[in-house]
Amino acid sequence: MRIGELAERAGTTAKTLRFYEERGLLPPAERTPSGYRDYAPETVARIDFVHRGQAAGLTLAQIRQILDIRDDGTAPCEHVCGLLDARLAEIEQQIAKLAAIRDTIAELRHDAAQPDPDSCSADQVCRYL
Repeated sequence: MRIGELAERAGTTAKTLRFYEERGLLPPAERTPSGYRDYAPETVARIDFVHRGQAAGLTLAQIRQILDIRDDGTAPCEHVCGLLDARLAEIEQQIAKLAAIRDTIAELRHDAAQPDPDSCSADQVCRYL
């Protein structure tokens, strides 16, 4: 199938497909005698896998590693589990940081519950920050 049809089936753009091919996420497409890319039908599933990996927060480099393992004939399950464990740990750290920011903002907002602009000194922009 040509690149436009593949892009439509995969829910992406031809530009993205060329980028994926350049980055090694898609194998180089066969070429028609007139030079058009000609993709195999199973390429749709591969692009879907790339999109699912991105949705899980994996980088394109990590997704390429998984695809390389699979392309070498090995099941990448253990590698994927390790990547997902690392991603979960990153998310937990982000959640903790966001919770701390939320608590700080809530405390600042509590302090500013009864604003008193006259209490700010001339060298302060706002005493609540």
